[in-house]
Amino acid sequence: MSKRDYYEILSVSKNASAEEIKKAYRKVAMQYHPDRNPGDKAAEEKFKESAEAYEVLSDTEKRAQYDRYGHAGLNGRGSGGFGGSNMNMDDIFSQFGDIFGDDVFGSFFGGGRRSSTTSRAKGARGSNLRVKIKLDYEEIAKGVTKNIKVKKYVSCSTCNGNGAKDKSSIQTCGTCGGSGQVRRVTNTFLGQMQTVTTCPTCNGEGTTITAKCPVCKGDGRTYGEETVSIDIPAGVQEGMQLSVGGRGNAGERGGPSGDLIVLVEEEQHPELHRDGLNVGFELFISFPDAAFGTQLEVPTIDGKAKIKIPAGTQSGKIFRLKGKGFPGVNSYEKGDQLIHVNVWTPQHLTPEEKTMLEALSASQNFLPKPDKNERSFFDKVRELFS
Repeated sequence: MSKRDYYEILSVSKNASAEEIKKAYRKVAMQYHPDRNPGDKAAEEKFKESAEAYEVLSDTEKRAQYDRYGHAGLNGRGSGGFGGSNMNMDDIFSQFGDIFGDDVFGSFFGGGRRSSTTSRAKGARGSNLRVKIKLDYEEIAKGVTKNIKVKKYVSCSTCNGNGAKDKSSIQTCGTCGGSGQVRRVTNTFLGQMQTVTTCPTCNGEGTTITAKCPVCKGDGRTYGEETVSIDIPAGVQEGMQLSVGGRGNAGERGGPSGDLIVLVEEEQHPELHRDGLNVGFELFISFPDAAFGTQLEVPTIDGKAKIKIPAGTQSGKIFRLKGKGFPGVNSYEKGDQLIHVNVWTPQHLTPEEKTMLEALSASQNFLPKPDKNERSFFDKVRELFS
């Protein structure tokens, strides 16, 4: 079953602002919230679906990737690893709970849902990293796995990312009792109202540190280097961005890592040029070869290919090698190789050569006589892009 359009899910236009998207998500999520639809599996799936849509459209990079290539452009990684129906409800509440506001959950749902589904917050999330990867035509055509070294913040190996000197230096927060939340009950003319807010002492972590790690100074991370394996799918293009979840900078004190954003660059081929999924090649042949016909080898993405030049081939003729172009990203579509023939005109002639050509110039066979089947340049271009 194909995924629905993210803009359709949130009922917003493609040029909607970030604030409009946020408001739309809040409205849809509140409508299908599990507490308002107990036991309704269809509502729960719509709730997850709206969270996945917001997760992509609220991220500038992922939204741009989605706008350009649709679901295929996210490459299975655009939705933060939620995976649609496999999304974890705890992840949704922990990542997007701020969209609803603690008071909303407390007022309408008694705070019960928030306390049961939201785990204690860890440290701050790490920032995203950007890297550029240059690929040659063969790597683009077949797909490739690249192992690259990335300089970034990594989890501190001394304290395992918790920022404490030792285990005894981590204590349960005395303000919230380890829950990471502070509850308050107030009496109103409608009855008691309970609100839940993040603990101001531990910032929602549920613990406090009495002695910091001497290596990372309590940050839970150090600056280092990591080798990251990146799977590049076949058919990527110059400027396309791929997101590798969780391979960016490590978060503070055990917080989640950011993403690694990979920008694709194409290494120019010495003989071929790319036009979308098609590959172009300029073939220069001599006048005798064009007149008599010949068989030649031409370069392709994955080696050489033999082609036959029929006798009487005209300059401008285009031969097509079916399926010798680039594949589409995550699709069965594949381009062709287009070979544009150029009949080479000598620029420097000897006296003997001039004499021979002058004798031939009077021959009727050397006078241009295009027949009605000889298409114009514009007809050829129209055919190629039709």
